[in-house]
Amino acid sequence: MNSPYQILARKRLGLPLTADDLSTIVSGASDGSWSEAELAAFLMAAAIRGLDQEETHRFTRAMMESGDCWDIASDVPGVVDKHSTGGVGDKVSLVLAPLMASAQIPIVMLTGRGLGHTGGTADKLEVIPGLDLELNRSRCLEAVEGTGMAIGVATAGIAPADRRLYALRDRTATVDSLPLIVASILSKKLATGAEAVVFDVKTGGGAFMADPEQASELARSLVETCASFDRRASALVTDMSQPLGEWAGHSMEVAESLQCLAGEGPSEVMEVVFELAVELARLVDSPARRPDFEELLGSGRAREIFDLWATAQGAESAWLAAPSLEPAPHEVVCEAPQSGFVSHVETRDLGLLLAEASHPEGARGPVDQQVALRYEARLGGAIEAGQVMARLYLRRPDARFEENFRSCFRIADEAASPTLIRDRIPSP
Repeated sequence: MNSPYQILARKRLGLPLTADDLSTIVSGASDGSWSEAELAAFLMAAAIRGLDQEETHRFTRAMMESGDCWDIASDVPGVVDKHSTGGVGDKVSLVLAPLMASAQIPIVMLTGRGLGHTGGTADKLEVIPGLDLELNRSRCLEAVEGTGMAIGVATAGIAPADRRLYALRDRTATVDSLPLIVASILSKKLATGAEAVVFDVKTGGGAFMADPEQASELARSLVETCASFDRRASALVTDMSQPLGEWAGHSMEVAESLQCLAGEGPSEVMEVVFELAVELARLVDSPARRPDFEELLGSGRAREIFDLWATAQGAESAWLAAPSLEPAPHEVVCEAPQSGFVSHVETRDLGLLLAEASHPEGARGPVDQQVALRYEARLGGAIEAGQVMARLYLRRPDARFEENFRSCFRIADEAASPTLIRDRIPSP
């Protein structure tokens, strides 16, 4: 086994790392035998020199095998998964999961917390009283076998090396390294053990991958790496240059998700949901197509599945029967200063504003789940002077938040509407 010095020297020179080298690094991250300095040096070398496709496969495998592997598909054939790189107002998972289950396509998603300017699916779902997102393999199987779906947070036993490396990536400016992103995402997805995965890679000003070409490159690498593990996968690159849907913020995104499950959701949200649903159906050779998914929403079956699932994971049935979801009490209105067209939205800044306002006591304090944004204008849309573009809902007045909020919108004499589905990466 090579020493940390030998491995780092090889990668510094741009030479490929062997499976043993990468296993040594991952073991060192898991058991603490590699120092933070050594791990940081590896991350920087990988970001600068890159990892080729074979190295990315080896690194992903080592990360996956550093912890528990559930292999859910061995008990639930045809089980699928979905991953989004995140964005402001992205509540697609909350709608997609019960929709797939209602089409008799089982789905398991281990989701994460909010990161930076994006809200996490787990954070949003915790708005529902009693819902328990702490899943081990047996509880996951119980939920998916009983309702067709399971959603929870990743356990400490799944890809434990990723926790340490992920924290160091943030401190070493290597967050945007594509091979490191791929290994981080797939080590957890593959450990869960779905037969097929669809990826929603966001691009635009509110996405981690703002550049469309880089987003497509990430999507392609995710799909190709899945294929190297004999897992079927495809990806969509979708627009995040403006908030997705009408609401952002934990409580109101759940409210909008329930509206979507009633067949009354915003067209942009539903378009992404339907496109991802069709991709997943194709990956597992299901006959379900878009008209079938539309019918499942219209019939109320998808909402029934959502309630069954939530109850199975501990949610209060009385609350599900009559959800109580309201935004925070202090409303701030942003009006168009002139007539024209909405030309630009600082989507990332809006997400960061919501994240900060939702944590009045700092990152470790309680979350104000009612802080919310209502987005009433769309990029490229005509607007009149004085027309409301957006509303911000805060717990109490805050001049700094209000000023920052109003500065996030631009009006021009002409502007184009963005393309919602920017690229498609099919299964190899």
